Amino acid sequence: MVTNTRQPLLSVIVPVYRVEEYLYDCLDSILGGLNDADAADVEVVAVDDASPDRCGDLLHAYATRRPATRTVTLPNNVGLGLARNAGLKASTGRYVWFVDSDDWLPPGSVSAVLERLRADRPDVLLLDHLRVHHDGREEPDASSPLLRGVDRCVRLTERPELLRVQHTAWNKVVRRTFLDNLGLLFFPGWYEDIPFSHPLLISAERITVLNRVCYYYRLGRPGAITATPSERHFDAFNQYNRLFEWLSTAYPQETKLHADLFGLMVSHLLVVVGNDHRMPAKLRRPFFREAATQYQRYRPAGGYPRPGGVRGLKHRLLAANSYLLYTALRTAHRLARRPPSKASTVPPAGRTAVSAEQQPDPLTASR
Repeated sequence: MVTNTRQPLLSVIVPVYRVEEYLYDCLDSILGGLNDADAADVEVVAVDDASPDRCGDLLHAYATRRPATRTVTLPNNVGLGLARNAGLKASTGRYVWFVDSDDWLPPGSVSAVLERLRADRPDVLLLDHLRVHHDGREEPDASSPLLRGVDRCVRLTERPELLRVQHTAWNKVVRRTFLDNLGLLFFPGWYEDIPFSHPLLISAERITVLNRVCYYYRLGRPGAITATPSERHFDAFNQYNRLFEWLSTAYPQETKLHADLFGLMVSHLLVVVGNDHRMPAKLRRPFFREAATQYQRYRPAGGYPRPGGVRGLKHRLLAANSYLLYTALRTAHRLARRPPSKASTVPPAGRTAVSAEQQPDPLTASR
């Protein structure tokens, strides 16, 4: 039970399912190291999504020690999006931050977020993050440079590149009344962030950026959707349908927004179909075919900003529904990235050898 009757500034909503190994690290990273004023302004709403492991017991034990933590227990497993909705319903803060329970926050992140919320009072606060591999290796996200140089509250029309920032819920802190007025909730299924995150940025009148790493995103955890080959990756199509339906209703005349979102959708679907960790080989062709149908369904009449190079070629192959040529390109690219033989490991004079691991793979990069 939370005994403090003061409305907190920030509710951190943490859906929990099969993460007993990581759960306490996540919760401690949110509530640890806060001074009295910041601690009074934070609540954690942890949602036990009918987790079959010890997570429920761990949550209840944690809440007895940390009164800023309240728990919501769901009778049946509903999935990440609907569990977030349950936490949102139970939360009382003026701002909400959705944090996944297998991830964690660097020290000082919550205090820095609170300071920025008090100063700027934004509709949406964007945060930077690091991707953390299983071996502990850290790397910035490819979209992180887009966050640089935003030193005041802006609208998306002033900084349209912000639409290309990673489309997740956990890198955004959102004003609750703004969210309620939009009527946004998470839909069921995988890729639930797609029809949630983009409308936030499109509709916000005050977007600000906290230019520091405030989130560690864990890569490759068994059970994570980005590491699980499954037919459920087809859920992405329904989520994009919901996004474009929202756009056509809320902003029917916004042809540029439609074109920008279309380009992002095509690039994302190509990432999914090309990633062996997500797409089983037997499902790659039908996914590509469905993506080609999606391409024709939402193709902007006036065109869109197609990328150059190999990525642009993939876009053209999808537009033509040419799976065989796409497969040939994918195979050729992978062969080109194989480590060189011992006889060819010495670079010519004046050049530096680059390992295959150092070369970006536009066909399998995770987003």
